[in-house]
Amino acid sequence: MLPDHVAEPGACRCTPCETCRALISSRVALFASRFLLLRISHWNGCIPVLENWVVVPTCLPVVLRRCHSCPSGRFRANGKFRVNANHKLLDVWLLVRCVACGDTAKLTILERVNVRSVRPGLLDRLHANDLGLAAELLQDPAVLRRNHVSLDWEGAWRLDTGSACHGDFRDVSVRFEVRIPLRPVRLIAEGCGLSRGEVERLVEEGKVVSAVRLRGKVSGDFTFTLKR
Repeated sequence: MLPDHVAEPGACRCTPCETCRALISSRVALFASRFLLLRISHWNGCIPVLENWVVVPTCLPVVLRRCHSCPSGRFRANGKFRVNANHKLLDVWLLVRCVACGDTAKLTILERVNVRSVRPGLLDRLHANDLGLAAELLQDPAVLRRNHVSLDWEGAWRLDTGSACHGDFRDVSVRFEVRIPLRPVRLIAEGCGLSRGEVERLVEEGKVVSAVRLRGKVSGDFTFTLKR
């Protein structure tokens, strides 16, 4: 405890006594030692530092649907739309092409919709064959259900890990730029430079933990902790 004459700030303007100087010096030394230990622990990888990974699309996914001309069943979109106006009613399709035979198919986007109900900005993007709009529509579950199709994202994404921390204790936040269904085990293996078998073993041993089911598929943001 500080002496009475310096217990209250501003109570006394005299020079601090030797006891005060010793106490202040000891507190400064304690703070410095704790800070040094914190830095050493950080350098040794003892304190988890949150890493940020991002799943980024690199191209449009493959559309899975039956081809009427060949047995391929795999189509790609290139952002081309077909807009048909019948008086005040509008039909819009996204065109996709079979990767094997080149046959063209149509995915229904709008059907018999009053043209006044369509935003002018959307119409402009449709007429301009906006590739970004095609990507947005392919991620719309309603569009996929209406056309009875699904997507294959294999080879259409990458994982950006930035400057990864190489400690033995890691907290990682994984963010998806678009909803791509992927297995967390696959992402962890790729981001940490491990095989999937090694990640499966770490999960079994409780050294990889997360609030999501690591062996299923996720398409939204999640976090996990790795201890090795």
